[in-house]
Amino acid sequence: MIGALAAETPASGPGFTLVAVDGVDGSGKTTFAAAYAVALAALGHPVVLIHADDFLNLRAVRHRRGRDSPEGFWLDSYDYAALERDVLVPFGPQGDGAYRAAASDHRLNVPLDFPRVQAGSGTLCIVEGMFLHRDELAPRWDYSVFLDVPFAETARRMALRDGTPADPEHPDMGRYVQGQRLYFADASPWLRATQVVDNTDPAAPRLMPNQGNVHLPTDAP
Repeated sequence: MIGALAAETPASGPGFTLVAVDGVDGSGKTTFAAAYAVALAALGHPVVLIHADDFLNLRAVRHRRGRDSPEGFWLDSYDYAALERDVLVPFGPQGDGAYRAAASDHRLNVPLDFPRVQAGSGTLCIVEGMFLHRDELAPRWDYSVFLDVPFAETARRMALRDGTPADPEHPDMGRYVQGQRLYFADASPWLRATQVVDNTDPAAPRLMPNQGNVHLPTDAP
């Protein structure tokens, strides 16, 4: 299935192509995007893979509405100005391909100022992360994928990975699950994406009909 996505991903000849892999925390974005990048490279495309988590705001900004705030998770997680400056403009229609892959280290809570790297002609840039179909980002993608996975499954994965509660309705999960529901209410990413993928079983991802009324119950209260 990922090979089929790679085959239909538009390449803009000597220009650049921006591709988004969107999904909630625990939906499998990083693994999916890595496999997608390999499939694109196998078709002869130069590929740059960007992790949106390398453009997280520092903690003081991320938590300014409170550490448990769903609104803060939805509105304050990412430094969109840095993502624009360092990735979206360089790989955009008038871009020169000189990009930076990171603006912060969220584990150390420090900003980064790496030198720019020059991407080659025809590079496809994959950005994987959350909230990538929000209003200001959705028009920037030449192609995009939304990984649709029920919260019951993503919370289970997060519990294994991070030690958080496996119940998506647990109060300690409110920041993340309710924050994603705010995103869903505002952006309906499954409607904006070029393709919607059911990634409930990451060993067998499945393309879903993208017809406006097909969406797994990740947004159920």
